[in-house]
Amino acid sequence: MPFATVRDLNLYYEIEGAGPRLLYISGTGGDLRGQPRVFDGPLPRSFEVLAYDQRGLGQTGKPDKPYTMADYADDAAALLDAVGWDKALVIGVSFGGMVAQELALRHPGRAERLVLCCTSSGGAGGASYPLHELQGMSLGEQAVFRIAINDTRRDAAWQAANPDAVQQAIEMARTGAERRKATPGGEMGYRRQLEARAGHDTYDRLPSLKMPVFLAGGNYDRQAEPANMETLRDRIPGARLEFFEGGHGFTREDPRAWQRVTAFLLGQMDE
Repeated sequence: MPFATVRDLNLYYEIEGAGPRLLYISGTGGDLRGQPRVFDGPLPRSFEVLAYDQRGLGQTGKPDKPYTMADYADDAAALLDAVGWDKALVIGVSFGGMVAQELALRHPGRAERLVLCCTSSGGAGGASYPLHELQGMSLGEQAVFRIAINDTRRDAAWQAANPDAVQQAIEMARTGAERRKATPGGEMGYRRQLEARAGHDTYDRLPSLKMPVFLAGGNYDRQAEPANMETLRDRIPGARLEFFEGGHGFTREDPRAWQRVTAFLLGQMDE
C-alpha cells in the first residue's frame, strides 16, 4: 500500500489511470476503503488520477490536534511533491472543493486547471451546510436529515414513498461510522475535519486565482446551495459555472457532469 511522509503525517494515496496528471480531493469523511471510489468512475480512462485519504481520515495519520483548512491545502501540495508532480489538474468535491480553493490560493502554479464541485467559499459568499451541528443526532437521524439537505426533492413525503432508499442511506452511514470506529483515531479525525470545515473562508482571496476554473453544481443541492456556486463564479475571474440534474451527488446522477468536467480539463471547452 502506498504511503508518503507528508508534513506531520503518514499519508495514504493511490494512483490509477493514464493521461494528464489529475489530483482528486474528496469530500467530508472521504476514505478510499469506502464506496463509491473515484477510481471506479470515468476519470481514470482519461487521466492519471491521484487520490488520497486526507488528514484524520481513512488510512492516513490522525494527529490529535486542531486542523485548519491551510493544513489540508499544504498536505495536498506536499503530496504532489512526494509523488514528483510539480503541478496537476485539480478536482475538489464538496469539502474537497474547499481544500482545492486553499491549495490554489496558497500554492500558486500547482493547479493547472481547477474544478470545484458542489462547494462554497465560506465567509460573505455563504457556507456549505454546517455538518458539525448534526453531531448531537443519532446516526439514523443524521442520515435521514442529510437525505433532504443533499437533495431538496427528497423531503419527508419522498422519504415516506421510498423507504428502501432511506434504509440504504442509513446503512451507508452506518458502514462509514463503523469503519471510523474500528480505525484508531478515526472518530477524532472525522470530528477534527468537521471543525476545520466550519472555519473555511476564501471569499476575499478568490479574485487572485489566475488558472482556468470550472464550477459544477447540482440543481437541487441544499448542502452547497446554487447561490453559493454563483458567488464562486462571480468572485473567480473568468470562471465557468454549469448546473446538473441532481443534488449534492449530481456527479453520480447526471452522466453529463463528468463529461463536461473532462472536456474542461482537456481544454476542449476552449475550442
